[in-house]
Amino acid sequence: MFLFVALFVIPCVGQTAFAVDSSYVAAVYEHKVILNPEPRVPLSRRDALQHMQKNLDIYEEQAALAAQQGAQILVFPEDGIHGFNYTRSSISGYLETIPDPQEERWNPCAEPDRYSNTEVLQRLSCIARRYNLYLVANMADLQPCPMKTEPSSLCPPDKHWQFNTNVVFSSDGLLVARYHKHNLYFEEAFNTPPQAEVITFDTPFAGRFGLIVCFDILFHNPTITLVKRGVRQLIFPTAWMNQLPLLDTIQFQRAFSLGANVTLLAANIRDDRLIMTGSGIYTPDSATYHHAMRGDPEEGRLLVARVPVLDPLWVGQGGATEERMSLGETTSSVAADSSYCHRGSCADSRPPASTDPSPHPTFTSSMMYDPFNFVLLDETEDELRVCDGTFCCRLQYKWKSQGQRKELYALGAFAGTHTVNGRYALQVCAVVRCADSEASSCGQEVEEAESKMDFVLEGIFETRYVHPSVLASRLVLEQPEKLDKTADGRVAMKHSNMTGGLVTACLYGRMYHLDNK
Repeated sequence: MFLFVALFVIPCVGQTAFAVDSSYVAAVYEHKVILNPEPRVPLSRRDALQHMQKNLDIYEEQAALAAQQGAQILVFPEDGIHGFNYTRSSISGYLETIPDPQEERWNPCAEPDRYSNTEVLQRLSCIARRYNLYLVANMADLQPCPMKTEPSSLCPPDKHWQFNTNVVFSSDGLLVARYHKHNLYFEEAFNTPPQAEVITFDTPFAGRFGLIVCFDILFHNPTITLVKRGVRQLIFPTAWMNQLPLLDTIQFQRAFSLGANVTLLAANIRDDRLIMTGSGIYTPDSATYHHAMRGDPEEGRLLVARVPVLDPLWVGQGGATEERMSLGETTSSVAADSSYCHRGSCADSRPPASTDPSPHPTFTSSMMYDPFNFVLLDETEDELRVCDGTFCCRLQYKWKSQGQRKELYALGAFAGTHTVNGRYALQVCAVVRCADSEASSCGQEVEEAESKMDFVLEGIFETRYVHPSVLASRLVLEQPEKLDKTADGRVAMKHSNMTGGLVTACLYGRMYHLDNK
């Protein structure tokens, strides 16, 4: 799916940070996939297996390395075994029929003869068993019609389904979960499942995890459905092409973890030609990630980190409420602050809406293919507001750099339906560095910046699902200093003492209820 490029790895969270019984060691692998050079030409099963075994050999090497570092769960990326750009017919040699773990127990490594043409399942099962870890991989699944959850009238003309599929194996090789990707992104080889699946699996070391794939993260089903059900640990294989300035891989992975208050284990493909890179292990309080920069050696990267258990039932705290999950509040990052107050609690310290900052000249420029309304940041410090219809964004800022500042910045607002390469409704507040000194360049892709500011960015959203991010120069993540969310939809993000120049600060609101309107 999405992308762009930078090298930065946050050190793994120390093992002393959490009690032994409330943390675990997770690993993700950003894989430089060995591709089929002619994916639109059908291969025999034998040739397809020879191709896949090359990638599986790398998987096994990385599993051994992860196990040496104490990993208990290892996640591989979307399309990492077979690659991409297949047609429905040309992928046929890569397909395996994956049994439903909810219907039967099967350990492919221990029972290899139960099903034929399951060599990939067997290899993955044996890797999990050999290195004593839970293993999540993505592969191509063939299911004959009809399936139990499917009206027979939905069966494709060739009488079978082809799915982009996550599989999960326990540390003894048992197949414990199978999830069919629901939100496809120009995937000619695969079908959308007749019904959205909401799939979880339990582990003995961290409780419950939920499964999603790539483009799923932008939609209500299954991602928000999982979160609303209290699942706070999500597995995210992806093949994401970076899209600055709002949807760089690590930027949105981090933003989703913060906004939804979840752990996200994200494994991406590394492919410079397609601008694919960016993987990480994210909790509401920490980020261990990798993002290659242009010119870096094109190679894989294993990330390992100790992270806290967030399954509330597992740690004995009782079920999390839906309200807390949907607001995405975190105990560490959501706090009252003297520079931003809850509506009604500090009427004397901030002006009412009718006396908002005096209007500044606005202009419209395309950002991420959407028409944002912008206002320029042209003072040393100021308070600005820009609106798109009735949706308004406010920024209080003060530049930290000394001397004459050469870079141009703008505050943008967008409320509407994104329609390019996917359809989904948004409300977005964003501060971006413009590509050059012309206002028309605001919203274009930028990777580097020198200017630093202290700021409070806020908006009143008509959705609870708002994902915050601060992206610094050379695509380095910064943790917002404070987030404040109120029942009336007001979301404010405060940040100061930046370590790098500001590329983007964003509050990315998803209006799921408007997607089909």
